[in-house]
Amino acid sequence: MMKLLLIEDDPAMLLSLTRSFERRGLQVSTCNDGALALARWQAGMPDVVVLDLSLPGLDGLEVLARARKAGLTAPVLILTARGTVGDRILGLNVGADDYLPKPFDLDEMLARVQALGRRSGATSAAGAVKAGPNNGAFCGMRVDADSGAVYHDADLLELTPREGALLRALLARPGTAMAKERLFDLVFPGAAEVQLEAIEVVAYRLRKRIAHTGAQLVTLRGLGYLLKAQA
Repeated sequence: MMKLLLIEDDPAMLLSLTRSFERRGLQVSTCNDGALALARWQAGMPDVVVLDLSLPGLDGLEVLARARKAGLTAPVLILTARGTVGDRILGLNVGADDYLPKPFDLDEMLARVQALGRRSGATSAAGAVKAGPNNGAFCGMRVDADSGAVYHDADLLELTPREGALLRALLARPGTAMAKERLFDLVFPGAAEVQLEAIEVVAYRLRKRIAHTGAQLVTLRGLGYLLKAQA
């Protein structure tokens, strides 16, 4: 599933675009502050970034410049009310891949995002997620590409939908820390009424479910979670 990071400070536009992308099968995480955008980008490792230039905390062009300097290579679509040729050239020179001035046509925007996703090798197929090294297995756990079910050796793990979503996300990058906010977006997509702390409850339950597998779900205070082999 294509992972999109949407960085936009207008609440109404942020909500509208998030819903539009999710309806089309994209996995969306959001940020509305320039100062936090780079950290969210590094934690989530999106396939495509949609970046507004006029952000609080840090200008979008500076966010992009720092991201490229840090080696973050995800394609970027700049979305802004700044429509002059000079601004457009500046954004492309800093490292943007495409540029769409406001107001824009939603279908055109979606087409541009999908084109950037194809360029980065992303896929919209939900079953394309693989689990870790060793031919898609980690501590004997593997994700069925068609159903999304998780198996340990030959046994199906009995998981709730949210536990399964969390485990699949962690299995995709075993041994790598994943931000709590990023995991929340995957486990509770579009659930605006749910508090961030709810991910802690899911993690607590999942930790018990996989205790027998040899994998350990580790909480990293201030960072998030990672999956590693038990010592």
